[in-house]
Amino acid sequence: MRKAFGLFIFMCSLTFVKAQEINCDVSVIAPTLASSPANTEIMEALKNSVYEFVNSKQWTDDVFAEEEKIDMSILINIKTYSSSSFTASIQISSSRPVYNSDYQTRLFNFNDEKFNFTYNRGEALIFTQDRHVSNLSDVVAYYVYMVLGYDYDSFSLKGGTKYFMKAQQIVGRCQNASEPGWKPTDGKKNRFTLVDNALNNAFLNLRKCYYNYHREGFDQLYSNNKEAVEEVINSLNLLQQIHKIQPNSINVQIFFTAKADEIVAMFKDTVSKVKRVIVRFLERVIVGIISIECIMRG
Repeated sequence: MRKAFGLFIFMCSLTFVKAQEINCDVSVIAPTLASSPANTEIMEALKNSVYEFVNSKQWTDDVFAEEEKIDMSILINIKTYSSSSFTASIQISSSRPVYNSDYQTRLFNFNDEKFNFTYNRGEALIFTQDRHVSNLSDVVAYYVYMVLGYDYDSFSLKGGTKYFMKAQQIVGRCQNASEPGWKPTDGKKNRFTLVDNALNNAFLNLRKCYYNYHREGFDQLYSNNKEAVEEVINSLNLLQQIHKIQPNSINVQIFFTAKADEIVAMFKDTVSKVKRVIVRFLERVIVGIISIECIMRG
């Protein structure tokens, strides 16, 4: 089983159940398009198709209890629409529960501006691992695997490797796709670079950070608060080495985009000595991503 704490008996009762892993909320907006019944219908159909695609497909070989399901959200922002062709952006966010609490910690939050696809109302999304059929399904599947990778990484060190590799396989077969976002030359924030970094040994400390921050840190806050907070600080310090080699990398930015509010909330009421250590680190690594002043005011 993928998560090694407290659920063994419940999981055994689900041996014959093939529960999906994702609990995904999907929204489709089109603020720049004229309001019309036709536009409303196609947006609603698109929303339903993506929702069914993500929530109904079995993405792993593991069995998930209901409370283990990964909370994921997808926001598709339609910019232009003509016939069946769309240009859009897609924002993906995911979170997982902290052990012994009702708190959800965000793992991933990313806005992909290069999302072009074709879609006809009522069309089922077709996805195959070995060839590029639909950019809509390929992009959504890519981000599902990225979300799975980060979720599994937060429970065991490098636990998400096989899901990052599945995302990388999608990138590989989309290198000749006409749609943007798949190639390393498609701007600084592209799907190729995001998953390539995730699997690159140069970013191993980021994966260690994901594990230590969540499993050794946040999951232990209610049983051993002092040591858990120290683990969180130690996990953040792991990122300094990455910053020296790969300053302003997209993957580190994504980590802190997801964690900014959480880090502020954790350290704003700590003693000045600890606060100064955290602030110096943040100033070196993520200036502009998180409000340093918010911590100092605490």
